[in-house]
Amino acid sequence: MREVSVGENLDQYRLTGLIARSGMASIFRAIDTLDSATVVIKIPYLQFESDVVFYGRFQREEEVGRRLNHPGIIRVLSPQQKSRIYIAMEYVEGVSLRAMLRESTLSAEKALDIARQLAETLTYMHAEGVVHRDLKPENMLVSKLGKTKIMDFGIALDESARRLTWSGISSTIGTPDYMAPEQVSGRRGDVRTDIYSLGVIVFEMLTAQLPYSGNNAYHVMHSKTIEDPRPPSAFKPDIDPRVEEIILHAIERAPRDRYASAAEMLADLLDPSRVKPRRLARLHPPNRRSRQIRRGIAYGLVAASLLSLFIFLIWFANRTPAPASSPPSVAGQTR
Repeated sequence: MREVSVGENLDQYRLTGLIARSGMASIFRAIDTLDSATVVIKIPYLQFESDVVFYGRFQREEEVGRRLNHPGIIRVLSPQQKSRIYIAMEYVEGVSLRAMLRESTLSAEKALDIARQLAETLTYMHAEGVVHRDLKPENMLVSKLGKTKIMDFGIALDESARRLTWSGISSTIGTPDYMAPEQVSGRRGDVRTDIYSLGVIVFEMLTAQLPYSGNNAYHVMHSKTIEDPRPPSAFKPDIDPRVEEIILHAIERAPRDRYASAAEMLADLLDPSRVKPRRLARLHPPNRRSRQIRRGIAYGLVAASLLSLFIFLIWFANRTPAPASSPPSVAGQTR
């Protein structure tokens, strides 16, 4: 077996162009010779086909993709037969969300529209028992019509199938910038893991920044487990405080403090007026310098008060008249 190239046939598909090469697979545009439809074929490199973990991930991506049927998810196709490992998918003309973010800053209106679409898709996906666990701009395609689609279910948790153990994939499952703290700690996660990742993506769309930063991935991941995130308003002071509250609610460090479901987050995104900001103050504790300044002012006021009291006591003592002198003794005097 060898690597395939443009112009060749792979089962019922004729490869017509190379779309991209990732670290593990080539992605081709192709024509289905049975119905002339344009499709996408994802073919792993030969060196990965014999890797058990990779094979399991690839199979999972295909199985989950076939089972899910939603306009917000890239549809996975079922070839009549397969002579090797690959995934056939619907072709959608558009760009990845990552490419959009590189090109320009999204308007608040556009960012919130994408956020609502993603939350609606997650609502469907979670109801089907699937947790994506690797949501990031690279795994989201935005069509020319503005429709957002999620793809790449390679490390998804599918409750309807045999459960995939954490060690079966990797101890660092996910992508550091978008991983939830519980993933960093080694837990497999649940629907709130996807909610966290969505919150980070909305944060990035609105501010062009991320809630955590560091010199390397390990620093970022460690910070997520011990520190609160920087608020969006630290980068975009004019952000709607209600939208900021939605983001902060989604990226709480403890899963129990986040939205319990994508449906809850979607409801707030659809009507931010119902949201009451209450998390921002907690993320702005007084820093050490501010505490020192306030402590110095307090000490100065106390010292000034004591000095004033001392001066008053001296003044009061000086204005009090001295007691009258006793008359001289007449004892021993004679007439």
